[in-house]
Amino acid sequence: MIRLLHVLPAVGLAAAVSGCALLATPEPVQMYRFGASDPVTGIAPDGAVPLEMRPVQFSAVAADDLILAVTGTEAAYIGGARWVERAQVLYQESLENVFAAEATRVRLGGRRELSHSPRVLDLDVRTFEARYPAPGSAPTVRVAVRARMINRDDQQVVADEVFTVDQPATGNRVSAIVAAFDTAVLEVNRDIVRWTEARLD
Repeated sequence: MIRLLHVLPAVGLAAAVSGCALLATPEPVQMYRFGASDPVTGIAPDGAVPLEMRPVQFSAVAADDLILAVTGTEAAYIGGARWVERAQVLYQESLENVFAAEATRVRLGGRRELSHSPRVLDLDVRTFEARYPAPGSAPTVRVAVRARMINRDDQQVVADEVFTVDQPATGNRVSAIVAAFDTAVLEVNRDIVRWTEARLD
């Protein structure tokens, strides 16, 4: 049975999340991850366009290692469960892996690599949560990401899109919710890769 910690009105969650004591999770804690595919180290396709990606921005209430759940106007963290790393870090790694594995026209520059990319990809994960239609029901994971393509020279936004994926969990169990996060992240990342390559023309 899912146990939720510190149920708070969604409108007040951002202020309360700054109090670390409020977020304490009693032991034992099970660790989970999403986007767990192995890093891809293959060679970029010939003629691939270099692209710089800024560090991914993330909703403040979901960026840490706690798993956010929302029911109506109330929000809480799932008790006894954490991500193995901050969700913001796991998401950035998963997106980089999908670019490396599936992009055919673009190559992301390395984090320590001097970039000569004419365009910059800017991403903001606006929503990263499990949404319950009613207490105790199986939730639907929602991942929503705003993507912007920006010209490096003049900093003008040349494309702006919001990608949203809703993935129902197969049950109200942490393992099922984590699997729904994993599927939703993969789908939204694939959408972003396809959109990015289409914006290069």
